[in-house]
Amino acid sequence: MFTGIIEAIGTIRDMQPKGGDLRLTLAVGKLDMSDVALGDSIAVNGVCLTAIAFDSSSFSADVSRETLSLTSLGNLSRGSKVNLEKALTLQTRLGGHLVSGHVDGLGEVVSRHDDGRSVRFTIRAPDALAKYIAAKGSITVDGTSLTVNKVDGSNFELNIVPHTLDETIIADYRSGSKVNLEVDVIARYLERLLLGEKAAHSTATSGLTESFLAEHGFIK
Repeated sequence: MFTGIIEAIGTIRDMQPKGGDLRLTLAVGKLDMSDVALGDSIAVNGVCLTAIAFDSSSFSADVSRETLSLTSLGNLSRGSKVNLEKALTLQTRLGGHLVSGHVDGLGEVVSRHDDGRSVRFTIRAPDALAKYIAAKGSITVDGTSLTVNKVDGSNFELNIVPHTLDETIIADYRSGSKVNLEVDVIARYLERLLLGEKAAHSTATSGLTESFLAEHGFIK
């Protein structure tokens, strides 16, 4: 688990194809590696990866074909900048929200514009994720815990303050940029709980419908 508070901006140092998979080696920038052990989890742009080798300035991780197909990691190249966060501990301040490091889908930056010293972004989420995104709720974008300002269909708006722009790769986003999205895990569990006994049947895998919510008194 992670908090979505980015600890460092790293750089892709090397990419080695391995039988259809990929081995990444990353320079970690200011990330403190003194407490990292072999097999520890480190989030790279919001994707939980396992450190298979490391030193004080870098680490390596294997990325499966599945992960490459479902996240933006397959679009990286040598020199690409990435957000880095080590897994949380029981002593970690939960400054963001609970983040699993399991990407739900790829979003696309629709627009950006300056707003005072901040920058406002509009991002389009996959339609299947729109129901999990709520105004003033939490969402993870490339591993960064952010508050949703506004929702319009599958589009949502973010206001990024100067500190976040300085400490993450968000400052480099442009229209068309692909970003990893992870919705709030509480929303997913809530959906499952509302299904009740129907969750045990395969017909429930399509999730909540308007008729189901009306039937159980959640909407009129």
